Amino acid sequence: MVCIAAFIILCLVGIFVAFLSIFRRDIGRKYWAVFKKAWGCVGKKIRLQKCETNFKDDVKNTLLSKIVLKHPKWVKPLGAAIEVGAVLIVVITVWSLVESIKALLAIWVFGTCNVSQPESCALGAEVCGIEAAEPKNPLEWTGRWFSEWGEIFVNIPDRFRSWNAEEYLVEPYSFATTYQDDRPLALDIFDPGCTVCMQSYRNQKDSGFFEQYNTVLMVYPIKLPDGSYKFANSDLIARYIYATDLLKTDYAPKIINRLFTESNSEGINYQSVFLNSDHATAEKLLQTWLAEFGASKKQIDQLSQTATSDEVSDIMTKIQTTVENKIHAKGIPTLIYDGKKHNGLYR
Repeated sequence: MVCIAAFIILCLVGIFVAFLSIFRRDIGRKYWAVFKKAWGCVGKKIRLQKCETNFKDDVKNTLLSKIVLKHPKWVKPLGAAIEVGAVLIVVITVWSLVESIKALLAIWVFGTCNVSQPESCALGAEVCGIEAAEPKNPLEWTGRWFSEWGEIFVNIPDRFRSWNAEEYLVEPYSFATTYQDDRPLALDIFDPGCTVCMQSYRNQKDSGFFEQYNTVLMVYPIKLPDGSYKFANSDLIARYIYATDLLKTDYAPKIINRLFTESNSEGINYQSVFLNSDHATAEKLLQTWLAEFGASKKQIDQLSQTATSDEVSDIMTKIQTTVENKIHAKGIPTLIYDGKKHNGLYR
């Protein structure tokens, strides 16, 4: 293990030695001679051959040469410590490589380097993560680590397939703008309380995306592992939107557009208003909007009743199953258009 640990350290040191060699070529030559010895030792380990002991002894003797003269009794315990340190260096390096490969594969497949906690990944797409429960003990942590590998490999084919938005529609649904026969279909999955979803919607609107595609608005309020919702009143807004779809009104896109693009009289955007309101206040605001959109008192009462119905609950359950088990989204917004699945913020 000492020779392998030395090889790893020499690889890292080589970056600085290469720079110093520009000014001191003798340093480069000495380093290269030691590096070749280390590489020869590692090469033999890879071929399952016995490593030369002289290199291992050279390393240990170099590290212990000054100590042996002053404190000869320390040599044996320090030698053992070097062996242990070498094992730790190798283990940490191998673990780091495995984790790096896992993270890169996860980014490629899901758009995030952390499968279970997508928002904790700074390298992936900007998303509101669909998070898994935190493991409670080492056994659960180990099980999740292996299950994440399984998810990655199972979903690798998704990168090569053609995505058809029509296959993932859950009826009833509404479009962001008026349907046009000559436009291709797109599916936009979002959470009303997700700030990334709000910015994504604004970017789509400003760029003319909704004029290029018949965009189906699929509202998916993210659930936490304990069954509650990640964002306050997201489920309430989703229920009202699906109630308007069930009753075949055109209020759903108007609610979403106002939620994501407009502000109240105090200049606070409506998404923030909902995030900081209690259930009763949020529902009253939604009903006020419906009245402004042209809904009668009777129609608003009907929408309110429908929003709490089993029919709407079934729709939301189907959408959760579609997003998590069929589309395999790890974060939203998620868009499907032009035969591809796009993770995170639309730019």
